[in-house]
Amino acid sequence: MANDASTVFDLVILGGGSGGYAAALRAAQLGLDVALIEKDKVGGTCLHRGCIPTKALLHAGEIADQAREGAEFGVKTTFEGIDIEGVHKYKDGVVSGLYKGLQGLIASRKVTYVTGEGRLSSPTSVDVDGQRYTGRHILLATGSVPKSLPGLAIDGERVITSDHALVLDRVPKSAIVLGGGVIGVEFASAWKSFGTDVTIVEALPHLVPVEDENSSKLLERAFRKRGIKFSLGARFSGVEHTADGVKVSLENGKTFEAELLLVAVGRGPVSQGLGYEEAGVAMDRGYVLVDEYMQTNVPTISAVGDLVPTLQLAHVGFAEGILVAERLAGLKTVPIDYDGVPRVTYCHPEVASVGISEAKAKELYGADKVVALKYSLAGNGKSKILKTSGEIKLVQVRDGAVVGVHMVGDRLGEQVGEAQLIYNWEALPAEVAQLIHAHPTQNEALGEAHLALAGKPLHAHD
Repeated sequence: MANDASTVFDLVILGGGSGGYAAALRAAQLGLDVALIEKDKVGGTCLHRGCIPTKALLHAGEIADQAREGAEFGVKTTFEGIDIEGVHKYKDGVVSGLYKGLQGLIASRKVTYVTGEGRLSSPTSVDVDGQRYTGRHILLATGSVPKSLPGLAIDGERVITSDHALVLDRVPKSAIVLGGGVIGVEFASAWKSFGTDVTIVEALPHLVPVEDENSSKLLERAFRKRGIKFSLGARFSGVEHTADGVKVSLENGKTFEAELLLVAVGRGPVSQGLGYEEAGVAMDRGYVLVDEYMQTNVPTISAVGDLVPTLQLAHVGFAEGILVAERLAGLKTVPIDYDGVPRVTYCHPEVASVGISEAKAKELYGADKVVALKYSLAGNGKSKILKTSGEIKLVQVRDGAVVGVHMVGDRLGEQVGEAQLIYNWEALPAEVAQLIHAHPTQNEALGEAHLALAGKPLHAHD
């Protein structure tokens, strides 16, 4: 195996997705000599098959809805249909521009970028196409791929994953979405906007089941109003091809038929056959196990992103990658509070949250120590203008800090930044209430909710 001075680095990173490239950029900025190995394109799932292209589809769907609804605002618009080639051109243009920018960043930081399929060959080396890259430290960041269920075969035509859905050459007339989590409800929302008849199948009792139950119920109400159907609380049992598409069966005996089935039951780690076990890395169900500083049980190896059992979010990958880079550079680092990470589901309406749910707060602090307040967007001027409805729910430890902010409504994902500060700075309702929020904005609703929680409601009933 070839190895020379040009292939010896301070840090060798296997995987160029969100966690890997963030670590590379920060480590290089801190003066470390870095090699970044990626078999596909830098940017990984988020940029090429996840966050960015799906949000472009959702925005195209929003434009379609606006075209249909122009008369509600006194604007004469007509909706003539979806040009799927045009949608893909727009989507791919967004991705391409960001990809070129990221390539430029990697080059400007003088990161050694290696294209090829890497494999961990020892606790301090990665092999790529006959070349060995040795590092004082190795960072594993090989990401994730769409999961399926036992016995459920993905054929890429009638039974597809989100990867296939992003390049589909048509708008399906009907679709069944298996899984009511983030990926499932986002595709269901976009397809409905495009004109697809959509049914979501979720085994758990609610859509977006990791969110506060109130948020789930608000989303379910909004989806009913939009005509998005869903079946909750019954597990998938099988799928068969029909003359026109697929027939999905549930364990409770219900069946659904549609043109295609989108399997959106989550994403699993990419770790098989990459040499992790052979190097002694501790693993569980394919995930690499790490401590709060992203360190594995092997001192020279760290891991970040979807490969580890933390929140599968691009911004979590960024933060984990930066943490590793700063730790290796000798800076003082602070473990990530995963409850303090903002979470957004970009369907219509959006679901955004930070902190813990009311149920979790009661579990941690006791039911008598938890206060919850709901503020309806019906009292918010900008939301009225936008014709969106929803709520902001605050969860507080009695006489203490706000420990959860849960929001449902169009564009409320853009308000999660202030919510993040409220949670992470352990703000008291009265402290937020005394801050002046611009009027009319949706951001104002956060201020009004805290005014109400502080006992001095303005545009809300006592």
